Amino acid sequence: MTRSAGIRRKTRSLLKKDRRSKLTLTRLMKKLKIDEKVVIKINSSVQKGMPHPRFQGKSGVVANKKGRSYVVKIKDGGKEKTLNVHPTHLKRVEE
Repeated sequence: MTRSAGIRRKTRSLLKKDRRSKLTLTRLMKKLKIDEKVVIKINSSVQKGMPHPRFQGKSGVVANKKGRSYVVKIKDGGKEKTLNVHPTHLKRVEE
């Protein structure tokens, strides 16, 4: 018996949402500024612009805007990576 090896494999509990949470328009139309600190919080009900689940909970900096998405720079291991992420999967960091 073979097992699928898709991008969302083994993410049942990681991408689980609360039953009462809804996707609001303010979350869809969120505006972020360049050099703003954000945390990647994947919303599993929106597949567009979803980053890989390994980046769930990572914090980074908005580098640029690319269409409707944002370019986010994060540190992964010892390397700096850039991700194209839809704003529904980003949350501002309050300092």
